[in-house]
Amino acid sequence: MSDKRGMTIAAIAQQIKNHLSSPFVRNVGWLTGAEFLNRITRLVTTITLTRLLNTYEYGLIAVVFTTIEFANVFTLRGGIGGKIIQVAEAELETYANSAYWLNWVICAGVFLLQCIAAFPVGWFFRDSSVIPAIWVVSLVYLIMPLFMVQGSLLQRENRMKVIAIVNVLASVFGNTLTIVLALRGLGIWAVVLPYVVSHFIWLAIYLREHPWRPKSRFTVTHAGDILRFAKNILGAELLDRFRANLDYLLIGRFLGIDALGLYYFAFNAGLGISLNIMGSFWYSLLPHLCSARDNLQHLKQKYFSSLKSMLLILTPIALLQTVLAPIYVPLVFGETWIPAIPILMLVCLSAIPRPLGLAASQLLFTIDRGEVDLYWQILFTTVFAALLLIAVQWGIVATAFAVLLVHAIALPLYSAWVSRYAFKHVAGSLD
Repeated sequence: MSDKRGMTIAAIAQQIKNHLSSPFVRNVGWLTGAEFLNRITRLVTTITLTRLLNTYEYGLIAVVFTTIEFANVFTLRGGIGGKIIQVAEAELETYANSAYWLNWVICAGVFLLQCIAAFPVGWFFRDSSVIPAIWVVSLVYLIMPLFMVQGSLLQRENRMKVIAIVNVLASVFGNTLTIVLALRGLGIWAVVLPYVVSHFIWLAIYLREHPWRPKSRFTVTHAGDILRFAKNILGAELLDRFRANLDYLLIGRFLGIDALGLYYFAFNAGLGISLNIMGSFWYSLLPHLCSARDNLQHLKQKYFSSLKSMLLILTPIALLQTVLAPIYVPLVFGETWIPAIPILMLVCLSAIPRPLGLAASQLLFTIDRGEVDLYWQILFTTVFAALLLIAVQWGIVATAFAVLLVHAIALPLYSAWVSRYAFKHVAGSLD
C-alpha cells in the first residue's frame, strides 16, 4: 500500500515537474516575475499618489489614460505584431520591413488624431484641463515605431526574458520618476511625464537586444495582407478596450470626476495585479499555440495546459485580494479610499473568469478564425454596455457588480463553445 502511495506521489511530482519545465510556463514565469517586481514599485507609487492626490486628480488621470487606451488599439500593435509572429520564416524579412513602415504611417496618424480628439474629450468630461496632458502622452506614438518590430521578433523567438527585463526596467524607472515628481507637487503631470519618458527604455533595450533593422526604403509590399490579418484583431481589441473603459466613461459623465477617481482607484488597486499577469500570458500564448497549429493533439495539450496555468495562478490571487481588501485598503492607502472597498472586492472577483476569454480569443487567432472572435466581441460588448447603462443609475457599486456578473456568466460559456468549435475546425482542415 505504501509503495502504491509512493508511486502516486512520484507520478504527481513528475507531472508537476514536466508542467513547470514547459517553454510556455518558463516564458510566463519570466514575465510574471517581472510583473511581480513591477507591482512592488507600483504599490509604492500608488501609496504615494493616494496620499498626495485627491479623488478629483485621480479622476483626471483616469480620463487621460482612458483616452490613450483607446488610441493604443488603433496602432494595430497586436495585429501587426501577431502577423510577424505567425508568418513563415521564408517571408519574415519582407513582412518585417512592410510592418516597420506601416507602423510609422499608422502611429503618426494616431498621434494627430489623439491631439485633435483631446478637445471633444475635454467637452465630454466637462474639464478642459485634460487637453494638454493628452497632447503630451500622444508623443509616445512618435517613439513606438522605432522598436515595435524588434519587440514582435523577440516575442516570435520566445525571448520572453528580454521582454521581462525591459518591463521591469521601464516600470521601475517610470514609477520612481512618478514618486519624485509627485513629491514635488506636480499633480497629474507626475504620472503623464514618466509614461512618455519610460518608452525610451523600451527603445534602447529592444534595439540593443535584437539586430533587426529596416533593410529597405519605404515599402508597404505586404501591407494588405498584414491589415487583413490585423482587422479582426483591431475589431476585437477595440471592443475589448471599449468594454474595459465603458464604466469609466459612464461614471465620469453621469456621476462626476470625483466618483470616477474613486472607481479608477478601486480598479487599479484591485484588478491591476491580475491584468498584468494576464498580459504576461497574452505575450506568451499566441506563439506557444502557433507552434502546434498543425498538430491537433499538441494544440489541445498546449491550450488546456496554458488555460489551467492561468487559472491556477490568478484565482488564488483574486480571492486573497477580495478577502483582505477591508484590511489593507485603509492601512496602506489611507481612510480616504475606504468607500472604494466594496468596488475593489467586486472587481477582484471579476478577474477570475477573464483568462477564459483571453485563451479562447488567442486560440481562434491561432487557427486564423479571428472573425469569429470579432463577432463574439460585438455581442459581448452590446450586452455589457446595456447592463452598465442600467447599473450606473444606481451608483458605482452597482456598476462594479454588473461588471462581475457579465464576466462570470458570459466568459465560461464562450470558452466552452470556442474549445469545441476550434478543435473541430482544426480536425476538419487536417483530414
